Amino acid sequence: MKHVTISISALALSFLILSHFAFGQSSGNDDESPAAVSTTPDTVAVDDVAGDSEIAQRLQRIFEATGWFDEVNVRSQNGFVTISGAADTDEHSAWAEAIATRTTDVIGVSNQLQVDSRIDFAGAMTVVGQSLNDLYHSFLMHLPFILAGLVVVAITWVVSTLVGMILRRILNNQIRLRKSLQDLLLQLASITTWIIGLLIATVIVFPGMTPAKALTVLGLGSVAIGFAFKDIFENFFAGILILWRYPFDRGDFIQHGDISGKVEEITIRNTLIRRTDGELVVVPNGQLFKSNVEVLTDRSRRRVRIICGVGYGEDLERSRDVILKAVQSCQTVDDSQEVQVLAHEFADSSINFEVAWWTAPTPLDVRRSRGEVITAIKSALDEAKIEIPFPYRTLTFAEPLTLDENRAGRLAPAMQNGRE
Repeated sequence: MKHVTISISALALSFLILSHFAFGQSSGNDDESPAAVSTTPDTVAVDDVAGDSEIAQRLQRIFEATGWFDEVNVRSQNGFVTISGAADTDEHSAWAEAIATRTTDVIGVSNQLQVDSRIDFAGAMTVVGQSLNDLYHSFLMHLPFILAGLVVVAITWVVSTLVGMILRRILNNQIRLRKSLQDLLLQLASITTWIIGLLIATVIVFPGMTPAKALTVLGLGSVAIGFAFKDIFENFFAGILILWRYPFDRGDFIQHGDISGKVEEITIRNTLIRRTDGELVVVPNGQLFKSNVEVLTDRSRRRVRIICGVGYGEDLERSRDVILKAVQSCQTVDDSQEVQVLAHEFADSSINFEVAWWTAPTPLDVRRSRGEVITAIKSALDEAKIEIPFPYRTLTFAEPLTLDENRAGRLAPAMQNGRE
């Protein structure tokens, strides 16, 4: 008999649940669907069951006390609770369903709470104000750590400056070290000092941070930064290689593409080149390292060539001796090196000589020497009565030309007047 009573009660409960969903769906709006029923317990008690009114009143008082719900209504029928009304957020709606599920003798919950979609500017401003207030208090709590970190950064700057001054004095006494290598050691010392100082400042500002964690974060960040700033790191390592061992140094004149000038400074990332016309060009080190660079001042002397032509009717040996003596008489020509004057080619109107000599390597020295040599050659050839020809043009006609004597007689007075 007892088993029959339990079965009838279970069938009645199932009928009520199905009836609830059927009526709920038919009475609601077409575009709304009831919330899912929460999971029921594995067993349902029969004796000492709390009344539906007690369950509904208890949950009603709880929900109204929060202030999160509007026109909330709680109904309970045979332990099945239905919550209707409006909630201000989805989180509070889920919270109400969880509270009803954990209430004693509740076997199922239908959450029909609607989330209020209206924008609550007052509530939003309250949340923003609270967030700013929390941020302000957090800043005040961390302010001593931040100040200590700034002090460490200032000390790092002082230490870096002192290390640079001391190391510069030591390196200046090392005559064998190249200037670029001295610059590299100074820059690496400065970078190392700053890395150590910033690690210490990070550990002070963030108490939970340790040097190992900081280095780990720095390593992971370096991978991402390496992909994002590939060109910067390429120029950085190229600058180290250029400073460490490269055939040009500060003060050298180099030619890179259409850029020609004096190297004023080599940094970790860029090389500064001063053109001969005074312009400053900043060239990335990666570009210099991967491209051809002509070092004009690699040696103390540089060879210069020009072409000089004499007439076909002149004596070539005599002309060569005159040019050779003229070049050797110039002050900008290096006497310790051989001056070469060699017949070069048969040109249209002249026999061309290639004249080569050695002079100082800078662009200004080359231009000055070239000007002096050309002036000396011109003067020497004029003095020796040797012709420096200009292009001749000979016109040949297929048929003989006839002269119109009448027309020639009319043109003669005009030509005479033009000469006068």
